[in-house]
Amino acid sequence: MLAETETVVPPRAAKPPLSFLQQVMAATPGDSRLEMCIQCGTCGGSCPSGPDMDYTPRHLFALIRADMRDQALSSNTFWYCVSCYYCVVRCPQQVYITDIMAALKRMAIREGHSLHGDAPDFSQTFIGNVERYGRSFELGLATRYHLTHSPLRKVGIGTLALGMMARDRLAFTPTRIQGIESLQAILHKAHELTAEAERTGEVELL
Repeated sequence: MLAETETVVPPRAAKPPLSFLQQVMAATPGDSRLEMCIQCGTCGGSCPSGPDMDYTPRHLFALIRADMRDQALSSNTFWYCVSCYYCVVRCPQQVYITDIMAALKRMAIREGHSLHGDAPDFSQTFIGNVERYGRSFELGLATRYHLTHSPLRKVGIGTLALGMMARDRLAFTPTRIQGIESLQAILHKAHELTAEAERTGEVELL
C-alpha cells in the first residue's frame, strides 16, 4: 500500500530514434531549413558541378527524406560541391544547401562510406593549403593527391602541367595572401567554436 502522500510517477517513454532527415538537420550548424525544400530543382540547375554529380541536390534531399541513408552517404554529390553558395542565393525556400553538403561530408567520413575514399584526403589537403597560405597551392595539391592515390596518372598529366606553367597558370612554390595572420585567427576561432559545439552536444560533428 502506498502512503497517502506518495505519488506514482509513470516511467518515461523512450524517445523514438531520429530519422535520417532529423540527423542531417542536427548535424548542420544553425537552421539548415532542409525540411522546407519543395523539390523545385533550382539548386541543381544553378550548380556549376551539377553535371558531375550522380544525384542533384534535390534528388539527394529526396533520398534523405526517404531515409535512404547508405545511398545518400555513398553519393558523390557533396564531394563535388565547391561551396560557391549560388544554390543558396537562388533557393526560393532559403535552404542552406552548402552547409548541408558539409554536414553530409562529415557524416560520410565518420560512417566509413568509401565509395569516394580519396575525396576526404583531397579535401583535407586543400583545406590545409588554405589554412597555411590563404589560397590553394595547385601543384602541391595535385602532387600529393596523385602520388598518394594514382601515381601512374601523374605521368599522364605532365603535358598539361607543362602547358599551364608556360602560361603562368601553375606556380612552382606557394604564396601567402596578405594578412594571413588574420585569416588564421578566424579559422582558429572557428575550430574552437566547433570543438565547443561538439563538446556540449549542440551539433554533431567529427
